[in-house]
Amino acid sequence: MELPFALRQAVDRALEGVGLSELTRAADALSRRYRAELRDGRFHLSDDMAARAYLATRLPATYAAIRAAFAAVAAAQEDFAPATLLDVGAGPGSALWAAADCWPGLADAVLIEGSPAIRAWGERLSAQAAPARIEWQAGDVAAGLPDLAPRDLVTLAYVLGELAPETRDRLVDRLWTLTAGVLVIVEPGTPAGWTRILAARERLIAAGARLLAPCPHRAACPLSPPDWCHFARRVARSRLHRQAKGAEVPWEDEKYVYIAAARRAGRPAEARVIAPPRMGSGRIGLKLCQRDGTAAERLLTRRDGAAFKTARRLGWGDAL
Repeated sequence: MELPFALRQAVDRALEGVGLSELTRAADALSRRYRAELRDGRFHLSDDMAARAYLATRLPATYAAIRAAFAAVAAAQEDFAPATLLDVGAGPGSALWAAADCWPGLADAVLIEGSPAIRAWGERLSAQAAPARIEWQAGDVAAGLPDLAPRDLVTLAYVLGELAPETRDRLVDRLWTLTAGVLVIVEPGTPAGWTRILAARERLIAAGARLLAPCPHRAACPLSPPDWCHFARRVARSRLHRQAKGAEVPWEDEKYVYIAAARRAGRPAEARVIAPPRMGSGRIGLKLCQRDGTAAERLLTRRDGAAFKTARRLGWGDAL
């Protein structure tokens, strides 16, 4: 997956003239903060160089993960056509761009971001985005988000890991009250990210939410450590992205996990593929999370006819 052309051009302009050594140092420091999941009272994106390092090395991956989650929502609820968006912890506007790409009718967006450095770049980038009205707000997501009206689509991407557990719970509850249509929460595809999504999932079910994706059921997650639910999206790397990360291959796989909850039910899935399909000669092995609340391995061969042909088209994260 690649960034939309207008966004890619805007990011390229933002990185013009930036020294590679300085960008590499900032990208490395940012990566270490994210991996450690530091909560030291400082913004991860605390200054302009950290913000530019994010644009170079993280924006393509977060965009890809959010866009994939939106695709799952669109498949589960085909008539969902949000006109309004609320994105909390918006960063540089990844969810805005992904939503506009998935639902071209999006017309009005409110984006809340506490870091002045990345918010400034988000405002510049979003000048090229499609929605007719875009409002950026400075805000502390832990402060309760007062004075906001419900929106069709509400998003929270790569934010829960920066918050204390009790703050996460309050925020998830508040976001659900602000959701007129669908709430999408995305986290890194790590065991810790999965645990945070499970906690949010439990609160949303208790509040009466309908799960659209990825879960095909409302029962307890059938996976247990050391296994965990997550997905992956292959992301194209720019030349500068490769240089800043010291990477050789022109792509990376972003691991992510998400939950999409709605006010009304969508088209139920029979199952979802929760691991890369295992391809063999005339056979395909699928690991599935199923509507009855169980996880199972299923082997299909050419003898299974139409089911085998369908399985050949399935990828990690797809619904049956």
